Amino acid sequence: MSHRKCVYPGTFDPFTMGHLDILCRASKIFDHVTVGLLVNIKKTPVFSLEERARLIEESARGAGLGNFSVTSFNGLLVDFCREQGAGVIIRGLRAVSDYEYELQIAAMNRRLAPEVETLCMMTDAQYAYLSSSIVREIGSYGGSLKGMIPPETEEYISERLLKK
Repeated sequence: MSHRKCVYPGTFDPFTMGHLDILCRASKIFDHVTVGLLVNIKKTPVFSLEERARLIEESARGAGLGNFSVTSFNGLLVDFCREQGAGVIIRGLRAVSDYEYELQIAAMNRRLAPEVETLCMMTDAQYAYLSSSIVREIGSYGGSLKGMIPPETEEYISERLLKK
């Protein structure tokens, strides 16, 4: 298990500037960041798994990142970390309300896999209001997503949300 590799998990439906902020910062700290695309049977994403992977890759490459990969998984996050050889889970926080939820999840992950650490990173204040659900709602009404999602994916996501 390496503390030079981390997993940044989520559904990323769609990948926002807040997500990209955390990915860019994690990529400066770790040798490799695996973006773990969660296949969550409880959620029905707007974007397919393949679309989300492509949008993340385009966004990260557009930001100049090279030390990342995007891999889908289902099941326990700690098992995925073990498969990836990653000793750290990255979680992004926007507000205090996120912290309570993340604290519970981190404690359970620690119980299941004490060798895997959880690192919570505060997103940049300019993205503290931003969530994928807000982006989906604004986009579905034809509102501008400029500055909310990476510029490389803005046209595709905007058109796709209007068609939803």
